[in-house]
Amino acid sequence: MIQLIQKAQLWPDKVAIKDRQIAFTYQDLLKKSRAVASLLLHGKDDLREERIAFLLHPGFDYVSVQWGVWQAGGIAVPLCVDHPLPSLQYVLEDTAAKSLIVHPEFEEMLIPLAKELGISLLSMDRLDFPPGATLPEFPLDRRAMILYTSGTTSLPKGVVTTHRNIESQIQTLVNAWEWQAEDHILNVLPLHHVHGIINVISCALWSGACVEFLPKFSPQAVFKAFSRGEINLFMAVPTIYYKLINYWKNMGAAEQKNLSDRLASFRLMVSGSAALPVSVLEDWKRISGHTLLERYGMTEIGMALSNPYRRERRPGHVGLPLPGVELRLVQENGQVAGEGEEGEIQIKGPNVFLEYWQKPEATSKSFIDGWFRTGDMAILNNDSYRILGRNSVDIIKSGGYKISALEIEEVLRSHPAIKDCGVVGLPDEEWGEVVAASLVCPDQKPDVKKVDQWLRTKLPAYKVPRRYIFQEDLPRNTIGKVTKNALKAFF
Repeated sequence: MIQLIQKAQLWPDKVAIKDRQIAFTYQDLLKKSRAVASLLLHGKDDLREERIAFLLHPGFDYVSVQWGVWQAGGIAVPLCVDHPLPSLQYVLEDTAAKSLIVHPEFEEMLIPLAKELGISLLSMDRLDFPPGATLPEFPLDRRAMILYTSGTTSLPKGVVTTHRNIESQIQTLVNAWEWQAEDHILNVLPLHHVHGIINVISCALWSGACVEFLPKFSPQAVFKAFSRGEINLFMAVPTIYYKLINYWKNMGAAEQKNLSDRLASFRLMVSGSAALPVSVLEDWKRISGHTLLERYGMTEIGMALSNPYRRERRPGHVGLPLPGVELRLVQENGQVAGEGEEGEIQIKGPNVFLEYWQKPEATSKSFIDGWFRTGDMAILNNDSYRILGRNSVDIIKSGGYKISALEIEEVLRSHPAIKDCGVVGLPDEEWGEVVAASLVCPDQKPDVKKVDQWLRTKLPAYKVPRRYIFQEDLPRNTIGKVTKNALKAFF
């Protein structure tokens, strides 16, 4: 049995999940997830890595379905509730998912697509659970999950992790951050990314702790949940901390003090998925008394580096490799960088993913001598690593997301009025970077608001540019390639 699920049997009567203020025990989770597994098996003895997609809001149903897929021997394919139909269609087609489990509010939108693709569509409120089936046994090297990341190409790639990869990622963080059964964490992160799935939910449930979900994020709702006195851990992206800080600044003095006193009692607060501005770190420390723990990871490797839990944390740094993770910095000439020298982060260890789904060439190019090439540059300073950024200007980090500029450009070029375009990331205190687009429209400049509305039917909202300019042509080098750094200056 998968160790994450096996451990849940140690705390049957303990509250595992709070969803909309309803408490669900570990026994509730085990029972529901087993029922989901029986439903998916439908008389089979093993799903044998059949892809099962699901579009569910973060909460008890989400975790039950994910655990159910795993127990039935399938590959979990979590979808993003905020993605438009074309983005969902891409993942469903790429994975060749056999079944799709959805919240009722998404059913009407997805019925035509499910019919077109021949996918079995199951609405979560109308599942007819059969009697408990005999669940399969399988090795830890079985593929467990596919999460999609934009990478440096125009189309997202499916990152395949095995059960062994996932267990390694969980165990490493549980030990490094000293998770306990008494912990209670609030999840405000989307659950189609490793940050929420592994760092928050899986680490908590591995430890016998409690995960609480909000129906919808808002600073007011987060602070209200904090004020109840149960929560003692929090993990978020810099953008969320920025929003919380600004909300706190507009509160009354008495409210500020009460909330700050409450935050001071937390055990741990973590920031990740994007670079944390030092100004945000300092503001949050003044409010909460906590120096946010910064760490470094990505979909392909889980978490690889972390500032220490108990010792001093250095602003702008992400600490050292976690136990079991090997790291080296490699310069452009292929030489391993020494202290004080810049290099690309390369990672090796049981945490590293298996492959990009059905993309053997992309997988091969991402490894060199068994080391995974992250594409991120760093430098080792006084026994702590500092991330310098991507070695490609075509990756934009905004609000915890890694966004491919090439993907957005490809969509923009499909607009009838846009001949060419260039997309870049501009520095922003709240979001880390914001997406900006230069449009080349020789005949007539389209209305930017209409372009924005059109894009939102093609792309997730976080990929839609926040700023636009129009140019007669894009800045290019002698071989005709757009020079992105020069383009940024025009904004």
